[in-house]
Amino acid sequence: MEHGHLHRVPITISVTLATVLQAVDMTIANVALPHIGGSMSATLEQMDWVLTSYIVAAAIMTPLSGWLAGRFGRKRVLLLSVIGFTVSSMLCGLAQSIDQIVLFRLLQGASGAGLVPLSQAVLLDINPPERHGRAMALWGQGVVLGPMLAPVLGGWLTDNYSWRWVFYINVPFGVLAAIGLMVYLRETEPRKTSFDFLGFGALSIAVGALQLLLDRGELKDWFASPEIWVETGVMAMALWVFLVHTFTAREPFVSPVLFRDRNFAIGNFLIFVVGVVLFATLALLPPLLEDLLGYPVTTAGIAMAPRGFGSFVAMSIAGRLIGRVDSRVLIGAGLGTTALSLLLMCSYSTQMPQGLIWSTTFLQGLGTGFAYVTLTTVAFSTLAVQHRSEGTSMFNLLRNIGSSIGIAATSALLTRNTQVMHERLASHIVPYGGQIRLPAPYSFTSLAGLTALNAEVTRQARMIAYNDDFKLMFLMTLSLLPLLLLLRPRRGRSEEPLVME
Repeated sequence: MEHGHLHRVPITISVTLATVLQAVDMTIANVALPHIGGSMSATLEQMDWVLTSYIVAAAIMTPLSGWLAGRFGRKRVLLLSVIGFTVSSMLCGLAQSIDQIVLFRLLQGASGAGLVPLSQAVLLDINPPERHGRAMALWGQGVVLGPMLAPVLGGWLTDNYSWRWVFYINVPFGVLAAIGLMVYLRETEPRKTSFDFLGFGALSIAVGALQLLLDRGELKDWFASPEIWVETGVMAMALWVFLVHTFTAREPFVSPVLFRDRNFAIGNFLIFVVGVVLFATLALLPPLLEDLLGYPVTTAGIAMAPRGFGSFVAMSIAGRLIGRVDSRVLIGAGLGTTALSLLLMCSYSTQMPQGLIWSTTFLQGLGTGFAYVTLTTVAFSTLAVQHRSEGTSMFNLLRNIGSSIGIAATSALLTRNTQVMHERLASHIVPYGGQIRLPAPYSFTSLAGLTALNAEVTRQARMIAYNDDFKLMFLMTLSLLPLLLLLRPRRGRSEEPLVME
């Protein structure tokens, strides 16, 4: 353990930089995609692989990062991850064809997969138990704020410079993080453990197939496509093999001992659902503001800024309250505030004032900030030190899978419910005896008028579909509250994590 570490500040800065790098890069390239496609003369199918290659590679390599850190030393693996991520980012910016970008994004996802979980493990190790709350608050700010700031940063870099700067921006920060880790971080003692090829292979295939079907489902019209059926079948079979092997093998790739810890097991389930809600709303709000309400990109970014501010405030406060207030109360308050924000979002309309957007996004940032930091701290409070690297890898893998499922599910429901509501609304718009008169530009008698009327019906139907998505996430968030009773109650000084040396 490194509780008395003299270089805590530079190490914290270095691993926080690494965390922000990976968190930002998960979404920053989305804004630049149209510009990349235009300069490379790429098809929509090819552009889809720019995102898919990164997501799949990161998902497969995330659980492996824990084993690698235990086998070869955490400093060595984390340092190589930072260097690999920085170099592949530079190569993405230098790419001259769409095939090169896809290849380099694959390398970027694979090398960056370990940045977040290993950074989390380092912060837990270099801080004494009573400082874990503050350490996780700082780490959580990088994880949560990164995807929030990425679209605005990506849009600004693309508009003012070039899409290549979306990747070049990683290089100086990657170099600083690598130097800090190289100089200040101590190496952990490697453990000689055998590698479970079957367990890793089955888990990799299951996670990779799941990410593929979630990422390409909407493009392929879901189960109307044979590709999606194949990916679903492969995922189910690989997952079954992984689970059977994990509970029967002598030294499985993922140790079942992890999930015998009640706080860790419940924490993983909760973070999975929090990932669904947090990242699904992040994905839904920009198109709602830009496409439905007609906000410019910059205005949409400003409208969502209170969410980041709310998260920052909540995480700073939660980091100080952990250890003084029952963690179940803090998580419950965070989930309750998040549920309230989603309930208010159910009242969104095409005529809503911008103040409603500001207030709801701020409340949601406040709620998710409280829940995220406290949950992250509690999940590892009773987990043995030797399982931290593996535990943080699984914790972040489940969060990422939750975010992928949340984004895919809410997008699919949005499309389906828009069609259903369009049909219902349109059935009530009839010219009774030809006597009804509509204001311009709507009309029953001209093609332009009918087109304008249909566009408005579609707009209203889509708004109702957004409200249905928010209502679903509101119910999901409320359903988590009873699970908090299963967490081990820890209050006051007893809140400090039990650390096994």
